[in-house]
Amino acid sequence: MTSMLKKKDRAAHARRALTAAEVVAHLARLEGWGLSGDGERVAIEKSYHFANYYETISFVNALAFIANAQDHHPDLAVHYNRCVVRLNTHDVKGISSTDFECAARFDALVA
Repeated sequence: MTSMLKKKDRAAHARRALTAAEVVAHLARLEGWGLSGDGERVAIEKSYHFANYYETISFVNALAFIANAQDHHPDLAVHYNRCVVRLNTHDVKGISSTDFECAARFDALVA
């Protein structure tokens, strides 16, 4: 029941694709994030670096917890000592403010 209410609440706050100017303004506020892809596959992307596999997986697990709570799931490329995070919003076929909200939360994990 709770998850159904969350989905209804989010539906009331429909996401929209940000304009190019909005994306650039948001990117300026985040360190290390850049654009990746084009068209409907455009995304923001960042590589996080760690000392070893254990730290990388710990980050991935914490990120997964946040992503699930936000109902917004990034594409991840997990390696021994780094994780590449790629965010876009499929239902708007672009980048939304939710992508930047998640990016800031992911950055806070390693701050």
